[in-house]
Amino acid sequence: MHLRFDRGTIVLANTPAGLDLTGAPGILWDARVEAHRAPASMYAAVARWLRDRAIPFIDGVHGDRGPTTGWVDPGLRDYQAAALCAWELAGRRGVVVLPTGSGKTRVALGAMASTRLRALCLVPTRILLEQWQHEIAAVYPHPVGCHGDGRRDVTAVTVATYESAYRHMDYLGAHFGLLIVDEVHHFGCGFRDEALEMTVASARLGLTATPPRDAAHAIRLAELIGPTVYELAIGDLTGRFLAGFDTIVIHLDLTEAERTRYAALSQGFTTLAELLRTIPQATWPDVVRAASRTAEGRRALAAWREARRLLALTDAKRRALRALLARHRHARVLVFTADNASAYAIAREHLIMPLTCDIDRPEREAVLDAFRQGRLRALVSSRVLNEGLDVPDADVGVIVGGALGEREHVQRVGRLLRPSPGKRGPGVRARDTPHRRGQSGLAEASGSCPPTLRPAIGSSEKRSYPGSSWSRTTPG
Repeated sequence: MHLRFDRGTIVLANTPAGLDLTGAPGILWDARVEAHRAPASMYAAVARWLRDRAIPFIDGVHGDRGPTTGWVDPGLRDYQAAALCAWELAGRRGVVVLPTGSGKTRVALGAMASTRLRALCLVPTRILLEQWQHEIAAVYPHPVGCHGDGRRDVTAVTVATYESAYRHMDYLGAHFGLLIVDEVHHFGCGFRDEALEMTVASARLGLTATPPRDAAHAIRLAELIGPTVYELAIGDLTGRFLAGFDTIVIHLDLTEAERTRYAALSQGFTTLAELLRTIPQATWPDVVRAASRTAEGRRALAAWREARRLLALTDAKRRALRALLARHRHARVLVFTADNASAYAIAREHLIMPLTCDIDRPEREAVLDAFRQGRLRALVSSRVLNEGLDVPDADVGVIVGGALGEREHVQRVGRLLRPSPGKRGPGVRARDTPHRRGQSGLAEASGSCPPTLRPAIGSSEKRSYPGSSWSRTTPG
């Protein structure tokens, strides 16, 4: 009997007549080729099942590929070494949860160096593709493969984007024994999950700062990668390993015209709320598909989208941002928006460099280098800056708008937490108040911002200033 890889699956060819495969993990009969087949992710379990029953077979999956060599000790911190140990004790399968900026990549480098398995690292963006190649090259003397952003280089250690892996795992899936997935929370609830089923890698390490909390998502992710084996929060590392930070929330009112328009639009998308009540377990794509089937539903979706565009960059947000940029003109500022249209509008208004998915690799590299060196003092983006961007000298973050909820907010705040000497990062979050309040809003006062906040370890306070409402919390 011959075990071989076939386009993301494992095929048992030349099976002896009369062999009983009842109970074999994941194996089904494929009448098209008259052979038994299983998902590639079941390779290790199938091979183990056959060996346990002394059933002879030829393993043609991995061939003669040997271990990787030449690794340099990545120098893990204590908590990174503990995370790696927990992963090893869990059978080299599981998710490590660490805050943004705490060095999750170093844990992955430790896993590659200690196991010496051929490794495929999956990342969500092109920026992370380049960043991971650079980090691996610092501790691994051989060429690092790149699969994505127009390249198709495969070596013993390869970094690939999610999209590239999804499209080419029918080929890539047989080449690696270790699968590392950065920002692994993107898996477990979508069509890309198939990519993780199409690789034979038995050792699997997921990395994230925001693990899924709903049961169905967590269970599916555990099936694909493994359970959470180690977890630390921001408060566990702030001070020694992460920069301290202040969070300021500024509540802003809509203008009369904006409020009137928002009220009219909100009446239009009540259909969506009714759909959510009738199918409470549905995902947002499910709601969109259901609404798109009727003219009323399509009108509701159009109203919802227009309302989002209205709130993404209101008049008050424009004026508040202008004041904040003026106040922090000597700092390095990251501005986050809800969409690319808002990012480009801010870029034009304030002459800030936009960093979006439309920017090609050479220009993106030049922009990030200029920001790190201080030649650019501010960047604006909707999504590109959310995950993994290594900007240790960013001082201030301004969140003008968001689209992905709490997870996105945690990731954005994390952009400011990478430590550097004497650093303490303030984060400002503008929040619209669609309904009338008693105050007029920060931007409608004198155009000034609240006074500079000084560190107050262990404090939590709220203050009111004329025309503004904001709060600060300082982790102690």
